[in-house]
Amino acid sequence: MRFDTKIGIVVREDLAVWQKLNVTAFLAGAVAANHPEAIGEPYEDGSGTGYLSMFRQPVLVYAAGAEALGRVRGAAVNRSLDVAVFTEDMFKTGHDEANRAAVRAVPAEELALVGLAVFGPKNPLDKTLKGLPLHP
Repeated sequence: MRFDTKIGIVVREDLAVWQKLNVTAFLAGAVAANHPEAIGEPYEDGSGTGYLSMFRQPVLVYAAGAEALGRVRGAAVNRSLDVAVFTEDMFKTGHDEANRAAVRAVPAEELALVGLAVFGPKNPLDKTLKGLPLHP
């Protein structure tokens, strides 16, 4: 099945495994919270037990260095794609309000990005993520 939109998550390649998983989960949640059209119907097994809905399309996870993350953020913003960011400072905070304050305190070009999610039309998103390898 082909989708008109794409979900891409880019994670800094030098993070610890637990950090990569944490960043990916938070960023995927950002896409889900802001794009209900990306969510499918709830699941149910053969016994009638219900389960939560998930994305209706694949989520592709890429690996990148710090410089590439900055380039992708800039390109995504320039192409008017929807972007969520996760910065190094967010590992040091304990709650959502502090996370927002940590991001707000730093100019866009100086954000110490450890991950970002990008959602939008497939063609501009593919151009934005071009050259990045899928996460191993």
